Amino acid sequence: QVQLRESGGQLVQAGGSLRLSCTVSGSSISTYAMCWFRQTPGKEREGVSCLSYGGASTYYGDSVKGRFTISRDNDKNMAYLQMNSLKPEDTAMYYCAADPPPHSGSWVTGTGFAYWGQGTQVTVSS
Repeated sequence: QVQLRESGGQLVQAGGSLRLSCTVSGSSISTYAMCWFRQTPGKEREGVSCLSYGGASTYYGDSVKGRFTISRDNDKNMAYLQMNSLKPEDTAMYYCAADPPPHSGSWVTGTGFAYWGQGTQVTVSS
């Protein structure tokens, strides 16, 4: 049973930084694409960032380009999201998701991803 657990979300002031972590258990992530999504009440889920299983391909949503960085450590079975220059509009529940082969999940919407964490709340105050 594959389980994902996010951590690192908290209240931070605008302009600050946070690093979210995603710990995966039950399977190696070495063949999984790893992604971060976020959602606020009343809005659709938004793809924040993704990293292919080999690390060669990345995706960043337009609103986070240049501020967020995704990374992974296959040995530790973890993924990370470094968030800098945070803005109030980054406030959301952030979810880690894993996409095993054949990697058919959408990096934009998260549709088709097999495994999800419970989420970690990020709140950015102005």
